[in-house]
Amino acid sequence: MKIPLIRPNPPRLSRLGEALAAIEASGLFSNYGPVNTRFEQAMAASVFGGVGGCVTACNATVALMLAIRHAIGERPEGRRYALMPSFTFAATAHAALWCGLTPLLCDIDERTWVPSPAAEDALLEQFGPQIAVLVPYATFGNDLDLARYSALSRRYGIPLVVDAAASLGTVSADGAAFGTGCPHPVIFSLHATKAFATLEAGLTYCADPAVVAALRAMGNFGFSEPRTATMPGLNAKLSEVTALMGLEKLAGFEQVIAHRAAIAAAYRAELPGWTFQHLTGQRHAFTFMPVLLPAQCAPRRAAVIEALAAEGIGAGCYFSPHLAEQPYFRTTCRAGDLAATDRIARRMITLPMSDAMTEAEAGYVCRVLRNVCG
Repeated sequence: MKIPLIRPNPPRLSRLGEALAAIEASGLFSNYGPVNTRFEQAMAASVFGGVGGCVTACNATVALMLAIRHAIGERPEGRRYALMPSFTFAATAHAALWCGLTPLLCDIDERTWVPSPAAEDALLEQFGPQIAVLVPYATFGNDLDLARYSALSRRYGIPLVVDAAASLGTVSADGAAFGTGCPHPVIFSLHATKAFATLEAGLTYCADPAVVAALRAMGNFGFSEPRTATMPGLNAKLSEVTALMGLEKLAGFEQVIAHRAAIAAAYRAELPGWTFQHLTGQRHAFTFMPVLLPAQCAPRRAAVIEALAAEGIGAGCYFSPHLAEQPYFRTTCRAGDLAATDRIARRMITLPMSDAMTEAEAGYVCRVLRNVCG
């Protein structure tokens, strides 16, 4: 039996012949074309209830870069830090660094694995006048208290950009899709490995139409007037083919999320007593299944992953090493106390999840894992 950690399931281009032929016939392949426009409008209507708007990007990292650059503008003297958790993917830190900022790494909550409010508050009190932007990460798609972050933004006068790479499909505690109504940009990944799988794409949602318009212009070389740059820009546009795949994925996305939730429930049932992420929203979007190894197994995690691989099971350990442990970021970032991050990261293992996976396969993974861990 072969059960990969992630089995990408983007829409099959081979089944989209007529729609692809229509793109060819139109002669429009990029530049926020008609298919992309339909996709943006469909996402805003179907996912976010018609509140706010969406703009696509070629990938979520570039979308983060644009949002951070727009947020900081011509930042005041001395504003040099981007406050973010150390327990996140490298893209979060890279986006800030490309915008000329230094990531300021905070700790995470021991139960939810999202940024710790106490750790953020401590760094805001210590470095507030030097922080240019807040960049919280919705860890593994977990819900964040966006009202709290908006309040922090107002209190300290610091703009907010939300990294929600794995959150498309998450429903917050208030019953709305994660991010709905947020006046600050919320960035989602539509990479092939995500639950909402295309080839490679990013999506920014924001309830403020002026922010959406500015990010769209920045993603087209800063052209807010025809072929005239009026603001910082780069080429972030999504191809019409990938936008078409997004429209196709949207059609069956509710079933994808429901299926993955059933697989997650099977994991939890098969591993009683193990430590899973405490989920805070009404519904969660799962990319893979993160769980903490028993403390006595953590020192031999590499051997556990090898033993799983010998049985045909793919496993990983996102995000370990976390940012502060990675060589490049050790020299380019600044960190606060990361005690909880260290504890969680050293025990983390990520188990398979995919659209094609069955509950029986989840049970098999758990039986092998229990046997390996003794």
